[in-house]
Formats: sequence, C-alpha cells, structure tokens
Amino acid sequence: MLAESVSRLSALTQLNVAVSDGVALIELNCPPVNVLSRTLSDELTATLDLISELDEIRSVVLTGAGKVFCAGADMKGRKQILKEPGDLQAHSRRTRECFHTIRECTKPVVAAVNGAALGAGLAIVASCDIVVVSESASFGLPEIDVGLMGGASHAMRLFSHSLLRRMVLTGHRVGGAELHRLGIVEACVPADALRPLAIELAAAIASKSPVATRMAKQTLNAIEDMTLRDGYRYEQDMTAVISKTEDAKEAQRAFLEKREPVFSGR
Repeated sequence: MLAESVSRLSALTQLNVAVSDGVALIELNCPPVNVLSRTLSDELTATLDLISELDEIRSVVLTGAGKVFCAGADMKGRKQILKEPGDLQAHSRRTRECFHTIRECTKPVVAAVNGAALGAGLAIVASCDIVVVSESASFGLPEIDVGLMGGASHAMRLFSHSLLRRMVLTGHRVGGAELHRLGIVEACVPADALRPLAIELAAAIASKSPVATRMAKQTLNAIEDMTLRDGYRYEQDMTAVISKTEDAKEAQRAFLEKREPVFSGR
C-alpha cells in the first residue's frame, strides 16, 4: 500500500513528499514564495486525505521550500480562477477545506515554519497541531493592503485579542523570536536546526500508539469548542473506548514490565 501511494505522491507538481520511519515530510513547493495556488491547495488536500488512511505513516512535518513558508493567496492566479458566476464560491470552499483537511488529518501535523507565513499561510500554520519556527519566520495578515480578508478566524486560535486586531488592521507582522516569547510556537531555532527539530517531534509522535495518537487528536479537535463539562465528559468517554484497545493493554503491560511497548495499531 505504501509503495503504491508513494508513487502517486511522486506525481505531485507543487508538493515534495518524502516518507521515512513513519514520518511524512511535506514541502510546499510553489516558487518563488509558495503562494496557495489552486494546484497547491488541491494537492495538499489530496495528500493529507491519503496520509490519513495510510497506517504506515504516523505523523507529518509540513514546511516550505526556499525562504518563505507560504506567502498567502495567489493574487495572480486569482484572476484566472474567478471568471464566471459561482467561481468565487467554489474557490472559497476549496480554500477552507484545505485548512480543515490539515486540522482533520488523522495523523498529527508539525509545522516547521521556515520563513514568512502570511494570510492563508498563517491559516495553514494555525491548522497544524504543533508549531516550530526558524529565526527568520514571521506571521502576518496583510490582506488589509490588498483589499481582502482572511485567516483571522484561524489566527484567533493563536493570538490575543489586541495583537490579532493590530495584525488585521495594520498588517503588522510578528517575528519568530517574539512568537516564541509569547508562547505561540514551541521553539524558535536557527534555520539549519528547524527541520531536524520538527522531524524529532514528529518521530516522538510516531513512536506512540497510532490508535492513541489518532484518538487524542480527534478528541482535542472535538473538545476545543465545548464547555468544560461537555469537553471533559467527552474525554472520559474516549478514555473508556481507548482502554479497550490492544495498544492500551500493551502499554500497560510494558509499563509494569519496565520495557518499551510494541504497538500493533489495534
């Protein structure tokens, strides 16, 4: 299954994908600044949907080729896409589903932000599970300068009320070191240390029970908008479900026997 799927991934034109030890490294590759073109959006959505169903892949690292993570909407391509009535609705649906596909991917996604993540690029980052950045990274919502809006709903999950509104209303960008100081990202490191760190995090996830990580991400997504009472009840219900899996029983045996668990994914 994995070999057949990798051959499909090799046909991508604006994504580079490599799989090693249960970790899929996905690189946005739409030169020169990795705008979210229609092709890139479609390929990213299709790739993550595929990865969601591949047992051999347990976690994902998402990064950008070159010096920019993702500069946002494809302003030049926009003119080619929005020609007929109904085109805007289709484009809007395609874009938002791309973000939801990242959030709903059954495998945890680590964002390795190697440069600017602007507008739609920031929405991509905010849809990931864990975020690390390079010292040259920056987050911004520059749509105010081009007569558009977008990404604020996703960025609201990361930024405080005042700072988010400053970003939306002025185009202010927040640099990597400040992102780390504010606790928005897990780490800010030199450029050459970014991918190794992201892969290390993804590998740590991949070493856990695939059943547990899948159910944990599903639970985190579900409880995000729940009340405390409803959210914790949901967690308790999911705990009851996961405790009956073979992986849970193996984890408990390994703990008592003081050894590393061997997970079957069941």
